[in-house]
Amino acid sequence: MGIQMYNTLSRKKESFKPIEEGKVKMYVCGPTVYNYIHIGNARPAVVFDMVRRYLQYRGFEVKYVSNFTDVDDKIIKAAEEMGEDVTTIAERFIKAYHEDTEALGVQKADEHPRVTGTMPEIISFIERLIEKNYAYESQGDVYFRTRKFDGYGKLSYQSIDDLQAGARIDVGDKKEDPLDFVLWKSAKPGEVNWESPWGKGRPGWHIECSAMVKKYLGDTIDIHAGGQDLSFPHHENEIAQSEALNEQKMANYWLHNGYINIDNEKMSKSIGNFILVHDIIKKFDPEVVRFFIVNAHYRSPINFSDEQLNGAKSALERIKTTYENVSHRRNETANLGEDKEKWMNEIDQHHTRFIEEMDDDFNSANAVAVMFDLVKTANLYLREKHTNKDVLEKFLTQLNDMAFVLGIQLEKEEELLDEDIEALIQERIDARKNRDFARADEIRDELKEKNIILEDTPQGTRWKRGQ
Repeated sequence: MGIQMYNTLSRKKESFKPIEEGKVKMYVCGPTVYNYIHIGNARPAVVFDMVRRYLQYRGFEVKYVSNFTDVDDKIIKAAEEMGEDVTTIAERFIKAYHEDTEALGVQKADEHPRVTGTMPEIISFIERLIEKNYAYESQGDVYFRTRKFDGYGKLSYQSIDDLQAGARIDVGDKKEDPLDFVLWKSAKPGEVNWESPWGKGRPGWHIECSAMVKKYLGDTIDIHAGGQDLSFPHHENEIAQSEALNEQKMANYWLHNGYINIDNEKMSKSIGNFILVHDIIKKFDPEVVRFFIVNAHYRSPINFSDEQLNGAKSALERIKTTYENVSHRRNETANLGEDKEKWMNEIDQHHTRFIEEMDDDFNSANAVAVMFDLVKTANLYLREKHTNKDVLEKFLTQLNDMAFVLGIQLEKEEELLDEDIEALIQERIDARKNRDFARADEIRDELKEKNIILEDTPQGTRWKRGQ
């Protein structure tokens, strides 16, 4: 059957057929960078990284694009509160986003476009919508004519009549219709702004993704993904804008991940259960956090708590312990053992089941269960004192393959000895004396990756191992 995925647009599972054989164009909505990301932001980053990994594992070449909203009302407000400019705030939290998601095993996108770097394309996109009479200028703002787009509401399964019933138009509103949404906002005094045919201003939220998808992936893409909360109005409005302009389908498959609850309550700033990844990974190994996230079907709601994370920690440790034991047996014993074909076939069966579960709408919860079955089989093999190196090697290969898809690391990285660290620190000191700052930075980054934290003090450079 091949890969099946649940398409929000059709409300059913569909067979995956890419536009171009062997290649996948995939766009995932990224964060608005005005603060550290919370665990709800982390879920789409992790689960769609897993989808990307699985598609790669199945032989597809994936072009993966995920954006940053680096100018927005929330960023402007944060800049005002912190007494800094918008660019400084955005840069700080883009850097923090990369640090937090990389800790969670998320691979960087092929492109991470920003609103501020896509302004010519956004303005051109709006101009062409105006030319086609899908948009209009009103007192420096530009709006999209929602009713003009036939099929508005098809992603969120809402009718125009239902939307109309809940809409209202304020006195002095610039819109022709209360359902129209903004494409371009005229600048308020003192706000960051760009020149446009309609005066100084900045883009509305929804237009940025339509412009970025078109620029980096084309008019029609294979997969568009994001959190469940984005299906309306953000993704609905993206469809309207893009399909009005391009006159073809924006994306063939729309994937949305479920919500995260905190201790059985929906995460919300108002009730104070808003948890930042930046804080979580100080308390728990980020790999445990990732394993917790992938150990649930991506469309299901999940409950986040310390108890759940401790359970994920124990489960991950069981997998890693088995992997280490198999590695030790392979390296330390002679190549003996019987029933080689029997065990090879059992491993193949686990592999087949893993593929079947991941093919079924990326069911990582069941795929993790298959991984534990493989672990049980490996432990049985070890208890029976078998030592065939081909079998042991195959256990390790299959565990590593599954771990790659889930985004976890089973092999322990070699730990730097104290004398190696001191030698690198001395090389860094010498590099700085010689004004070779690039090499000095490389060494700092290399040590940081090995969990070695450097502190430059008046008494010299000190180091410590991270927690």
